[in-house]
Amino acid sequence: MFKGKIYKCIGAAGILLAYAACKIPAVVEKTANNTVPASYNNSHDTVNTATVKWKNYFTDPYLDALIDTALKNNQELNITLQEITIAGNEIRASKGEYLPLVGIRGAAGVDKVGRYTSEGASEHNLEIRPGKETPEPLPDYLVGAYAAWEVDIWNKLHNAKKAAVTRYLSTVEGKNFMVTNLIAEIANSYYELLALDNQLDIVKKNIEIQNNALEIVKLQKESTRVTELAVRKFEAEVYNTRSLQYDIQQKITETENRINFLVGRYPQHIQRNYQAFSNLVPDTIHAGIPSQLLANRPDIKQAELDLEAAKLDVKVAKARFYPSLGISASLGYQAFNPSYLLTTPESLIYSLAGDLTAPLINKNAIKATYYSANAKQVQAVYNYERAILNAYIEVANQLSKISNLEKSYDLKSKQVQTLTESITISNDLFKSSRADYMEVLMTQRDALESKFELIETKKEQMNALVNIYRALGGGWN
Repeated sequence: MFKGKIYKCIGAAGILLAYAACKIPAVVEKTANNTVPASYNNSHDTVNTATVKWKNYFTDPYLDALIDTALKNNQELNITLQEITIAGNEIRASKGEYLPLVGIRGAAGVDKVGRYTSEGASEHNLEIRPGKETPEPLPDYLVGAYAAWEVDIWNKLHNAKKAAVTRYLSTVEGKNFMVTNLIAEIANSYYELLALDNQLDIVKKNIEIQNNALEIVKLQKESTRVTELAVRKFEAEVYNTRSLQYDIQQKITETENRINFLVGRYPQHIQRNYQAFSNLVPDTIHAGIPSQLLANRPDIKQAELDLEAAKLDVKVAKARFYPSLGISASLGYQAFNPSYLLTTPESLIYSLAGDLTAPLINKNAIKATYYSANAKQVQAVYNYERAILNAYIEVANQLSKISNLEKSYDLKSKQVQTLTESITISNDLFKSSRADYMEVLMTQRDALESKFELIETKKEQMNALVNIYRALGGGWN
């Protein structure tokens, strides 16, 4: 009859557990779409510049030295490396959750109960040996081992560990993406520095030309061929150009310090060969096919891993609706006298228990966690799709920019050549009184602006070369 009651209780508990597990709320799931166009500009060439090592892609030894130093000393990169270590420790923590917890325990204490309580009365009526009562107060000594283990029936703990591993890999890809961006930022700043050096050189040469023109105007003023107004105009132009020289020098200082910050050091001179800048010719870029972005771009791989982790989080949250089984056990010795502590079997104690639990009423916290996990999974899908779309558009933009800058540079080179020749012509015409001083000034100003624009276009060409390398996913490997 007693056994029948036990079976009935177990059966009722089983029904309640099953009922609790069956009522899991439904959620809307979203599947990621990672399809991309078949090609860029109808090209199906699979050769990809992203596979080139950065030391082979950037051939300037001064730039290579800066990048190499930054990869060792950049503070932000080192912070990210510590985040990878933290993620690795989270793997160890999650792994420990589904392994049995085993420990040892030692305890000593003393207990005095009232004689006129039920416990006190029973103790004083009990004799340990004939003629001897229970000691008062009663000491207690314990030594033993214990173990606890949650049986991972629904893979809740296993999926949590897999999610931690996936997030660890995600932080690694995040570090790779940071390396790619760091290399690109240093290279872009370096080419900007070379461009500023060349602009400063042009300004200095232009100041010399303007000073020569000013001396000619002064001589012509003495011969009454021009007025004081012409002299003042030429002087103002010289002052304006000299002022431009200091503006460029300030930009050089700021650009140098930006590079020094990225390299992780205090301000110092950046070694470079600015004279080789005008002879730099962008290499031919092989963009490959768009589907290669999924493997080459660290940010896409990071978004994909974050999506995988979010899916595992949904499984973990869902498993909390199901019953959980815990097993606990202990083995040791306990006695009121240390001399009896290791007496077997009198002082031997042991226990073994199983615990089956499931949520039944007021599951709002579990539901909220489940809904949030699913929302984050949907969010991760959109983030993954956005990363793919952004990568494709970046590559498409840079490919178009490289093509247009090449045509623009050719035209601006012709413009500079024409205006440079015009300076000599305008000076000769001015000397023979066949052109006024304003024509000379405007010709010099136009020539200066065109040379600046040519250098700016060259810098944009080199920046496009850097940015397409970054957009294709190069640099981190």
